[in-house]
Amino acid sequence: MGADIRFPHMGIEIENLGKSISIGDFSIAYYGIIISLGMLCGYLMAVFQAKRTGQDKEMYLDLALWDIVFAVIGARLYYVIFSWDYYSQNPGEILNIRGGGLAIYGGVIAGVITTFVFSKIRQVPFLRLADTACTGLLVGQIMGRWGNFFNREAFGGYTDSLFAMQIRMSDVNTSYITDELYNNVVSYNGIDYIQVHPTFLYESVWNICVLAVILVFTKHRKYDGQLFLIYLLGYSAGRVWIEGLRTDQLVLFGTGIAVSQLLSGILAVIAATVLIYKFIKSRK
Repeated sequence: MGADIRFPHMGIEIENLGKSISIGDFSIAYYGIIISLGMLCGYLMAVFQAKRTGQDKEMYLDLALWDIVFAVIGARLYYVIFSWDYYSQNPGEILNIRGGGLAIYGGVIAGVITTFVFSKIRQVPFLRLADTACTGLLVGQIMGRWGNFFNREAFGGYTDSLFAMQIRMSDVNTSYITDELYNNVVSYNGIDYIQVHPTFLYESVWNICVLAVILVFTKHRKYDGQLFLIYLLGYSAGRVWIEGLRTDQLVLFGTGIAVSQLLSGILAVIAATVLIYKFIKSRK
């Protein structure tokens, strides 16, 4: 049979790694299961953080229900817009998210807008909600990237580093395989593998670190919005680096510029500028 995924330098081989689970004639993608679990755990994290900061935890159930719906819509819309060359020719695939195709930044943007509207309706400070909700968002992002692992997507270019990951070529969308990956195909036990950066793992671990910083810093928060700014800075800085490694970047129309990398850079600079300004102002 042979391994489906290998981490050769760490001696790890994973066999029989399917992309879905079947119940009778019905198939459920692991991607969808993991995204759903990420949403649930993200909500529980937000409730935990609300308790720590003396807020009404019930309010976050209402917020989560609205955020989840519009975040999924936003994530799909973002992906479709920046992959329009494909979807304009295959409109029937626009609503098909079972195989992937949810862009995190689209979900974040839609979630922020939804949270802002929710704050106005409930007459609660938006930045206070954002400080709490960003912890749940991070948990969703940490778990959600493992959906990419099961889908064999969102990986980086060739590497021979300690964390190098080998994926069966037959399991990968060929549009994600670069010339460099083709030139470095590894044959093992009669199976061809591409050897790549496991960017899903990089981002998941990076976000764990960002979450840890926010949870520790919560007791030292000086103003509403500070934790959200730390989230924007930490997450965006990581995406600038990680997005540059990926082979499936969504690009700005006709420019070749990775849109998520550009957006990450802008958000990181804005967040850092505001944090520094607030710090300097507090010292006067």
